[in-house]
Amino acid sequence: MNSFHEPTPGRAHWVYTHPRHDSLNRHLIRAGSAALSEQYEVTVSDLYADGFDPALSERDLGGLSGVPGNLAELTGEAYERGEVEPEVRREQERLAAAELLVLQFPLWWYGPPAMLKGWVDRVLQTGFAQGELDDSTGLPRRYGDGRLMGRKALIIVTAGDDQRTLGPRGVSGDLESLLFPLTHGALWYVGIEVLDLHVVYDADGIDGAGRQQHAERLIKRIAGLSGERSRPFRRLLDGDYDRETRALHEDVHPGRTDLAIHYRD
Repeated sequence: MNSFHEPTPGRAHWVYTHPRHDSLNRHLIRAGSAALSEQYEVTVSDLYADGFDPALSERDLGGLSGVPGNLAELTGEAYERGEVEPEVRREQERLAAAELLVLQFPLWWYGPPAMLKGWVDRVLQTGFAQGELDDSTGLPRRYGDGRLMGRKALIIVTAGDDQRTLGPRGVSGDLESLLFPLTHGALWYVGIEVLDLHVVYDADGIDGAGRQQHAERLIKRIAGLSGERSRPFRRLLDGDYDRETRALHEDVHPGRTDLAIHYRD
């Protein structure tokens, strides 16, 4: 049986993560999802409104709850047995059907809210999103070769800091690096290609007119998504990484340790 999930052309899934109903983020999702609906059949998961529980727990093991062993492996067994919590199954079905994933959230403490991190923990389950071995190399099929290949992701993030503060030399850290665990460590890990971030800086001081300007900017971005190229992350199986250490070969950007070395030249 093919364990990879083929997306349905023309389907998109928008995962929205903000608790306030009168927020800038709410204004953006209304405008953005309406614009996206002109190109795709869109499903929306409002994690706070839906009451999604972000905590991975024993209930995610189904009948294997209390059984000793590796948690990732046990959740994989639970998935194979069909013992998946209904809210997680719903998200997996929506994601499996989508060729475009939109993740929208505010930057809290220099990362996504716990709600979205929990969505990743529970939804990108072993057996569903990853856990396959490559027959020819014996290496795990991950970093560009996971079970969710054939999809792209757009990340929309609002940040209170300005662009310089969240830039390469800013005191808050480079936003690209801050979100690397999501763009590379989660999405690319399971095979989802990532488009350039869509960032709203200085979000705390945006007034009504500013909200409309940013909504129009997002609508314009969405209209041109089909012509965008995804980030050129290196694939694990392409030969740039040592098979034993899974670290880049010494002759690839020697001496460098910044995260940009994981992009193809």
